Amino acid sequence: MDIVQIINDIDAFVWGPPMIILLLGSHLYLTVRTRFIQRKLPTAIRLSVTKDPDAPGDISQFGALCTALSATIGTGNIVGVATAILAGGPGAVLWMWLTGVFGIATKYSETYAAVKYRVRDHNGAMLGGAMYTWRRAFEKDGKAPWWGMLGAGAFALFAAIASFGIGSAVQSSSMTGIIVSNFPGIPAWGIGLAIVIMVSVVIFGGVKVISRVCEKLVPFMAIAYAWGCIVIIGMNWEYVWPAICLIFECAFTPKAAFGGAVGSGLMMALQFGCARGLFSNESGLGSAPIVASAASTRNPARQALVSMTGTFWDTVVICALTGIVLVSTMLANPGIMESGAIAEGADLTSAAFGSIPYIGTPILVIGMILFAYSTILGWSYYGNRCVTYLFGKHAIRPYQVLYVVVAFLGAIGVGDFVWTISDITNALMAVPNIIVVLILSGLIARETKHYVWDKNLDEKDETPIPVMENK
Repeated sequence: MDIVQIINDIDAFVWGPPMIILLLGSHLYLTVRTRFIQRKLPTAIRLSVTKDPDAPGDISQFGALCTALSATIGTGNIVGVATAILAGGPGAVLWMWLTGVFGIATKYSETYAAVKYRVRDHNGAMLGGAMYTWRRAFEKDGKAPWWGMLGAGAFALFAAIASFGIGSAVQSSSMTGIIVSNFPGIPAWGIGLAIVIMVSVVIFGGVKVISRVCEKLVPFMAIAYAWGCIVIIGMNWEYVWPAICLIFECAFTPKAAFGGAVGSGLMMALQFGCARGLFSNESGLGSAPIVASAASTRNPARQALVSMTGTFWDTVVICALTGIVLVSTMLANPGIMESGAIAEGADLTSAAFGSIPYIGTPILVIGMILFAYSTILGWSYYGNRCVTYLFGKHAIRPYQVLYVVVAFLGAIGVGDFVWTISDITNALMAVPNIIVVLILSGLIARETKHYVWDKNLDEKDETPIPVMENK
């Protein structure tokens, strides 16, 4: 057995049932501990567009949310949903949606912990994430225990490695594939060079530049994509209710769909739906809290509420819309499955958007390019913060250079191995992150009661934010 096959087997294992049980179980547990924090979504959405100028932080709450969304709303929302349907059947859509509903509580909890234990660097910039939570939450006399340092280092290392694949190589590869398939004459190296330039001019400017770009880009691309989905739903209106019924039926019964052309069975729907949902919204992986820690917020609960809306928009709305679009399109055009022309998720998504005359395919192409580009920007910040924690501020520039080099390699087709390795470390990020959140769940529950349920969201947390020098 060669090394590539071994790596692929490890990848399949870490994203298999154990990871699904860990993440989905944490979603359910934290939903109970936070007293179903999902009930506060209207308040959270209002806070996400409310400025908190007098609060400590580097970027706005909305900027932090958009930067986190830029990393999560990507090709997984488009192609990932289609892949889940083909492998697990229409029922996978429901399980994907449910991971989003319950994942809201995990996103809230991990962000709360990250903001509560954030620190400042020597320049006053905010730093946060699971690595700082591990270090600060268990300190005694200013010294973290060895196991706290181990958890911190493991998370930062896994996240830094994951950023090269999840955030860079695979996204640039997706952009190249989309562009070349529609404009065959453009060389891959030319696309890669353009990606390098577009990414470099943003990420070398730091988190403030990244957040400003994402504030403009994310709402535009999300609204444009959602509009395309709504148009297709309107065109397939008579099939929408049957599609919803089929999704629910296949989620709980072993029903063969579309003549057996797609996956079927309860366990297949559960596995692929949960896996793609968890991968899509990143609740529990610990990525979004890294940028949430830089937000201007007067207490941890406010930013935690804002951050949890990211899972709502990403999975509960965007992925659900995509799922209904795809299943209704398959019902309206059963021939596309019987012909054997649909072999991959991208084929199914292209067929659905291709049903909109003239503008359907351009919306999909532009949307996927923007989604992939924004993901590169968002993950660059995650990797930046983790590398800074591990090696100090002098490692930032080398990391950024290597990040754009990997983006170029991904564009010209050299990123497959990097993608698989980073996919593994992307899953492994969740382990130290979920462990520390579960350990702190009692504290999070108590303070959530004070700030959220006892209506003290306007109260300012006066706890001093310490300065922590990196190596």
